[in-house]
Amino acid sequence: MGKRRSIATITAIAATGIGLAAAVTGSASAVPNRPASAGCQLANGVKHVIEIQFDNVHLTRDNPNVASDLEQMPQLLNFLKSNGTVMADTHDVLVHTATNFISNQTGLYPDRTAVTQSNSGSYYGPDGKTHTDVSFAYWNAPLYDPAGNSTNTGYNMRYTADRANVPNTSNVNVPAPWVPYTRAGCDVGEVGMSNTVLENINIDIPTVFGAGSPQQQEVTQNPAKATADFVGFAVHCGQSSGLCANGQTDALPDEPGGYSGYKALFGNSSVQPATSPSGPINDLNGAPITDPIGNPGFPGFDSMTPNVSLGYAANLLEHGVQVANVYVSDAHTDHHNGTGDFGPGEQGYEQQLHEYDTAFGQFLTRLAHDGITPANTLFALADDEGDHFSGSDPSPAGCTGEVGNYCTYTTKSEVNVNLPGLLATAKGNTTPFAIHSDPAPALWLTGNPSRTDPAARQLARDMASTSFTNPLTGATDQLAYQLADPVEEKILHFVSSDATRTPTLTAFAGEDEYVTSGAANCSKPCVFTSSRFAWNHGGIWPDHQNIWSGYVGPGISARGVDHSTWTDQVDTRPTLLALAGLHDDYAGDGRVLVEITSSSALPPALRAHRDAVLKLGRAYKQLLGASGQFAQDTLAASTRALASGSASNDRTYTSTSAALAVLGAARDRVADQIGAVLLGAAFHGQPVDQRRATALTVEAQLLLAGARALAH
Repeated sequence: MGKRRSIATITAIAATGIGLAAAVTGSASAVPNRPASAGCQLANGVKHVIEIQFDNVHLTRDNPNVASDLEQMPQLLNFLKSNGTVMADTHDVLVHTATNFISNQTGLYPDRTAVTQSNSGSYYGPDGKTHTDVSFAYWNAPLYDPAGNSTNTGYNMRYTADRANVPNTSNVNVPAPWVPYTRAGCDVGEVGMSNTVLENINIDIPTVFGAGSPQQQEVTQNPAKATADFVGFAVHCGQSSGLCANGQTDALPDEPGGYSGYKALFGNSSVQPATSPSGPINDLNGAPITDPIGNPGFPGFDSMTPNVSLGYAANLLEHGVQVANVYVSDAHTDHHNGTGDFGPGEQGYEQQLHEYDTAFGQFLTRLAHDGITPANTLFALADDEGDHFSGSDPSPAGCTGEVGNYCTYTTKSEVNVNLPGLLATAKGNTTPFAIHSDPAPALWLTGNPSRTDPAARQLARDMASTSFTNPLTGATDQLAYQLADPVEEKILHFVSSDATRTPTLTAFAGEDEYVTSGAANCSKPCVFTSSRFAWNHGGIWPDHQNIWSGYVGPGISARGVDHSTWTDQVDTRPTLLALAGLHDDYAGDGRVLVEITSSSALPPALRAHRDAVLKLGRAYKQLLGASGQFAQDTLAASTRALASGSASNDRTYTSTSAALAVLGAARDRVADQIGAVLLGAAFHGQPVDQRRATALTVEAQLLLAGARALAH
């Protein structure tokens, strides 16, 4: 599923209820430059920061005979390799999409933001009943229950400063990622980026504009136009900027250090008059950006192709916005005819990738025309998650996706698993639960039982011992290859800072399987293929969690493709902030990627003991990372424990859970100390004590060894 599709139906129900050279020259002349605010002061000669996050665009090949997505976007790939570094050993933070984007933006693992279950999840009411929540909502919006009867009035983005205190009872908003830039006098443009823009017209409009506002009246009178007018685009302004003179108060009541006197523009109806007063904002080909029925403004998240997203971003950058965060829709869904997902090497897929490449060529050329280049601009690009293509073998065998040798597929489908039906049929287990449908399904058992409750324990055993025939491959697949309850979920960063949202159990299915709800009687097969959705992601398989990231600009070394540096999504933020000379007012979970940065651009405290910092940072990632070695090994131990025992003898589970809890607490303690050393050196001028760094590295290695021993 793409960024929004898995919640599109939920949101719709809730809404109901209430020629390159010519293109470059034409676009640049149509939107003359506006001088940047003199108040925006960044380090290392940085004048702009552009961060682009893709939904499912791959560096590696999904079919060895077919060039990868980025290989078929040579104008972008060559730009990254020639001017900076492509990080090929990057990983997502589990499970996918909303959690991935938010971790990239904040530098926090999902346990510290409360958004731990991807695009949607469930939460418990006081009576133990489960209710649906949606992850996509504006930054300071309350928890988004699309049914409109939430029993939880806390923030959707709910923060904890201390992982050892997860979950907690405080209702504090997660610090907003644009704040360091706006405090430095910069304007920050958001083009479709998760939760920094209005995501819906249900709770976001009353949150930002007020329940009785004209904007809310427009929602009632014309919801389609309200969506085009208010959703998807925003600019958060510095105090000295005139761009937001007619903007809305940028309210962040819990921001560390306060945040008063700032304004923002929310939605195209506010942005367009400020940056394109003569008419609509155009895409890269000069056509007005509109919704499907012609309303100027937001076209929908699944329509944010590079031609649209980058066209909007270029308009912002050319009118004085110094920082742009941009979302780009996936390349493997048919954006022209709505036929669903393509398979590798299909003609439509190849043509669409060519369009993506053309758009990036236009965008980079247009920026260069405006003086926005790697000499003065930090570029960071990343994929949000990996994917596995689920479908039949291509025809003809050995097809390459080139003209005259396109691939076709008899079947393009995930393997859909009706979990309630399969458990009832195979095991006679009818325990009721809510499910976050996913290759890594999360379950909330009705009544909110403890992890040791007999029903919870038997459900785990039954899931571990269930298998079925994969209709695509004919192989026997397990229902759950890995299992985690709240003990291991805490290690994986799945225990939410809001206790009502933590699932009873999380399972990790096969590469092809998409595990969902369904009828307990299995009136049709419990395991089946369908159509439209053929790219599976969110699991723990390498092609699910392995992604890429790319960095270009002042302070970034031109290293081509780096296959050796292990990194994940929380490392992007501290790396960009360090090079821009800024810092957060909270302790993040990432580290500055000193491997790809020039020593002269790094803070002195980081470069003084570079070798010690490198060793400490690498141990830190394997210890704390959601996809790191500690998490992988403890998950193996958790799986074995949850699958073990019986109603009368659960000693293995009890002893292993106790060991995992001890290891997890020790991990958090050591990781916090390492993070303090690395962030102190990066942002607060605190010298690295080499002896302490060495001692912490040894402690981290001992904990990694302990987890490995428990796994075996």
